[in-house]
Amino acid sequence: MEHAKPLPSYLVQRYHGWKATTFSQNESWYRHLGTEGQHPRAMIISCCDSRVHVTSIFGADQGEFFIHRNIANLVPPYQPDGHQHGTSAALEYAVTALKVAHLVVLGHSQCGGVQGCIDMCRGNAPALESKESFVGRWMDVLRPGYEAVADVAEGPEQARALEKQAVLVSLENLMTFPFVRERVASGDLSLHGLWHNIAEGGLEGFDHDSGKFVQV
Repeated sequence: MEHAKPLPSYLVQRYHGWKATTFSQNESWYRHLGTEGQHPRAMIISCCDSRVHVTSIFGADQGEFFIHRNIANLVPPYQPDGHQHGTSAALEYAVTALKVAHLVVLGHSQCGGVQGCIDMCRGNAPALESKESFVGRWMDVLRPGYEAVADVAEGPEQARALEKQAVLVSLENLMTFPFVRERVASGDLSLHGLWHNIAEGGLEGFDHDSGKFVQV
């Protein structure tokens, strides 16, 4: 692999700092994790955005969450076509092998993927429309959600509305997976939709009874 280069020096320094402090102070816990395997209680599906730090938001320890990140925290519909599906594979493993008790979809403010979907749906992003665009084809998952917010005034308000629709679309698509649907029906699995306001540290959860996101 001639194109692989050594780690940047700042990452090397941070690793050695972590090994000398955090790891050294909790070595028995890490050995437990390394020998006993993982037993997470929840799977979190969140965005790749570097500003979204799931473990910090919930004060979680290593081994507590099974985390899958992708552009705009989307879950595609169940599609057993023999092709490669990263999000669906992570979901299958979490539900059938790890048997998590909770599935959480976490959206967030100022999502670049969601804004890309808006631009594409308005016809302002020809590059995303191209069949060669991985991002564009992934954001096709959210197109039905855009139809629900098309009448909202353009700008931050519409973007926020579609960010929350991304969570709802994903929750709806989760129920197309037979192994998810079966465990929800049996009461062994619960689904949760959240939206995180990065600038304000806010967290809203979708309330089924009111059909709205409310402050947690």
